[in-house]
Amino acid sequence: MDYQSYLSHNVAVNLKRIRTSKGMSLDVLSEQTGVSKSMLAQIEKGTANPSLGVLGKITSGLRIEFQELIDAPPMESCLVTPDQMTPTKEMIGEYKVWTCFPYEDNHQLEIYRIDIEPGGKYISGSHGEKTREYLSVTDGELTIECGEDVQKITKGEIYRFETDKKHNYKNETQQKTSFICVFVDYR
Repeated sequence: MDYQSYLSHNVAVNLKRIRTSKGMSLDVLSEQTGVSKSMLAQIEKGTANPSLGVLGKITSGLRIEFQELIDAPPMESCLVTPDQMTPTKEMIGEYKVWTCFPYEDNHQLEIYRIDIEPGGKYISGSHGEKTREYLSVTDGELTIECGEDVQKITKGEIYRFETDKKHNYKNETQQKTSFICVFVDYR
């Protein structure tokens, strides 16, 4: 999909979503914006390529920022299968890290899956002040070292800690350890 098609798609999806969330019909939106009902319908279907002037009238009539029309539409749901993704970080024989849900827009959290091989270790630097990690082991056993604190977490357990300092994830067992990390920025 080229960039123009991408923007047209975003505008079509966002216009319809915003209009319906405000409880507006095409007739009402046409009255509010000065854009014809047929043009609005074509934009929502993705068959029209509106000018900046038309988009300006629409944003003014809806009382929204221009960016809200062109941004990627929010996803209602999303399935991530890390095993079918390329790891974002990897050290052969040690660990693999998949960024399942990165920081987006104003979201204040990020979700990773991490696998650590037997005897492997993953070292992470500080994530800054007012950052917290929630960690759930899905397979195996994990040892976390964060500052002076050392904690063992086993399958099914969930652990929370502040990530404002360097921390290490270690697999001291003879089987692979897998876990999910949720980083929260609460500034």
